[in-house]
Amino acid sequence: MATIERVQTDLFRVPLRTMLTDAMHGPMVAFDLITVRVLDSDGLLGTGYTYTVNHGGAAVATMIERDLADALIGVEAGRIEHLWHTMWWRLHYAGRGGHATSAISAVDIALWDLLGRRAGLPLWVLFGGHDPRVPVYAGGIDLELPVDDLRRQADAFLAEGFRAIKMKVGRADLREDVARVAAMREHLGAGFPLMVDANMRWSVDEALRACRALAPFDLGWIEEPTIPDDVRGYARIVREGHHPIAGGENLHTLYEFEHAIRSEALTLPEPDVSNIGGYTTFRKVAALAEANNLRLTSHGVHDLTVHAMAATGTRTYMEAHGFGLQEYMADPMAIIDGHVRAPDTPGHGVLLDFDRLAHACAA
Repeated sequence: MATIERVQTDLFRVPLRTMLTDAMHGPMVAFDLITVRVLDSDGLLGTGYTYTVNHGGAAVATMIERDLADALIGVEAGRIEHLWHTMWWRLHYAGRGGHATSAISAVDIALWDLLGRRAGLPLWVLFGGHDPRVPVYAGGIDLELPVDDLRRQADAFLAEGFRAIKMKVGRADLREDVARVAAMREHLGAGFPLMVDANMRWSVDEALRACRALAPFDLGWIEEPTIPDDVRGYARIVREGHHPIAGGENLHTLYEFEHAIRSEALTLPEPDVSNIGGYTTFRKVAALAEANNLRLTSHGVHDLTVHAMAATGTRTYMEAHGFGLQEYMADPMAIIDGHVRAPDTPGHGVLLDFDRLAHACAA
């Protein structure tokens, strides 16, 4: 089996077309993109990436370069589970989540891409192959948009092919959230899949007030109503809020998901393949959700996530995130009647234009 010869890490500061806002992260005008390219002894190349919101990307890139790369060189590239545990224990004392699992994620994604390329199979098939056609929703990062702009954004999403939309809530005055959700529900019509995301803004009591106030609008779910650390609080919101509750983009280990699910704190687990530990851990979270009869959604990096969701029988909507790389990608995913199709090219099929990234997004 081919061994790993080289690991290249790059850091880019990617500008956003428009400023995005949510309840906790403040204005977002760019994000840090950390890419990893793994070359094996047969000359095959696998690519992975992760990102950070506003700050922290340099730390992830440094972890890969200084703490992980040398542990990979000379090891058989297909021993992904072995390499994952090697990386996990290398960073365990410094990490157990956060930057550490983001770093592991980028490498893990590159290793799976390399394995798929070697096998000549797309990852969704290599993962078991459930259904390449995956339902997708548009994730608006739009807390500060005026209501008229919210409507225009929704119309643009519909024109792109989306048939489900998520909007931000968590304004200082709950009445404003209610008015904005009411306007969106009226604009989209009864029965249209509409979700909301509070980005951890509320206390548990505030979240329960919001659940009651938003009850008339038939929401698909309320996402991240409070901080991810308060598992008991999430369980109370699930019990008393009478809404499906999604969360998990800020849970960065398999064990955190296991604790949340065992505590009945989530109805829709929502892992992010770029910070949970890559495809290796995402698939374990999917299995954990299935074992507990829970539907799976996802967060972020949709061009990579589509393979994991296409291999998962209990998936629901996949998020198409506002932090997109379409401008730097050879073949961005197309939304057709509310769905995307996982590519049939070997590996994950994402081809980044590194020359353009280097020119436009130097960190």
